[in-house]
Amino acid sequence: MAMTPDQFEERLAAIRARLGVQGMLVSEIAEGVFQTIFDRDADRAIELMTRDDEVDQADLEIERDAVDLLEHATRTACPVSSQHIRGLLSAVKVNNELERIADAAADVAQRVVSLGDRTSKFPKTTMVMTNSVVGILRDAVRCFADSDAQRAKQVLSAEGTVLEFYDLIVRKSEERISDGRLGVDHAFDLHSIIHQVVVMADHCTNIAEQVIYEVSGTIVRHTNAGWVEHELDLSDSDDDAV
Repeated sequence: MAMTPDQFEERLAAIRARLGVQGMLVSEIAEGVFQTIFDRDADRAIELMTRDDEVDQADLEIERDAVDLLEHATRTACPVSSQHIRGLLSAVKVNNELERIADAAADVAQRVVSLGDRTSKFPKTTMVMTNSVVGILRDAVRCFADSDAQRAKQVLSAEGTVLEFYDLIVRKSEERISDGRLGVDHAFDLHSIIHQVVVMADHCTNIAEQVIYEVSGTIVRHTNAGWVEHELDLSDSDDDAV
């Protein structure tokens, strides 16, 4: 049976709603994992690692639904606007970014488990950094759900702060290693954790890029000069192309 544009929009909305649930799950896992760093709660870290399987399963289902929607629309020659095409492409990419954020959170949880009985404290800046990324992740999920390009730009601008925290922690840890206040193994675990935190922030900016692309058709890329927007040239395309 032929698909109508309204039906395409309904199914796309259902995929986006599923992504909203996925985003909340990933945010919950990330926040919980970060807390285990400071609580040194290996049991809780292991529990949260297993929840990555939920994210992986949802990731596969969302990907399948998106492919099925595109295949059905193509097979029945459903006229789809460029806005809806961008919406579907963005949904697929955001789905992938959320799955990778969950993977990074699982890596952090594994590092918490490997800390074992060591009780040496991490710099207080580490908690500030992780709290910042929790906020960035929640904003990224929210701006996608609301198709909010302005909030997406705020997510992009927040990445710089995370990188500043990373540089500060690395410099301080090197100083503490040199004067014997921080063991090499402990420093390695710290660096591994904050690296994954930076990775998660980077995936959040990728989500923000997709929101801006979906809303405006503008492609955003990071350069040495900062975030740059490029207009996507669709002058030769048909807004109602199949």
